[in-house]
Amino acid sequence: QLQLAESGGGLVQPGGSLRLSCAASGFTSDYYSIGWFRQAPGKEREGVSCISMSDGLTYYADSVKGRFAISRDNAKKTVYLQMNSLKPEDTAVYYCAAPPMKIATLSLAKYDYEWWGQGTQVTVSS
Repeated sequence: QLQLAESGGGLVQPGGSLRLSCAASGFTSDYYSIGWFRQAPGKEREGVSCISMSDGLTYYADSVKGRFAISRDNAKKTVYLQMNSLKPEDTAVYYCAAPPMKIATLSLAKYDYEWWGQGTQVTVSS
């Protein structure tokens, strides 16, 4: 079992920054990747970024490349998503997720992930 808890969302002006956190608990050593996804009202959930917990390899969606940065702190069992130069179109509920046990993936496809947090709202507006 794995539990994921996101935090750090909020209201920010365009051009601003936020850092999201995803804290993992449970059998964390059996989960090899963490992904960040987002879902805006009326839209499909889309992958934003993901990271390999072992070697730190990362992958980003084109829409956030150069603006967002994913990182991990294995000692704290936490993955971060630093979001800079935020745009109104980044407004969404942001979720972190993990693939099935002992599966390493750098996929941004939601169907490759099994465990999900409850989400945190990010609103970019002036």
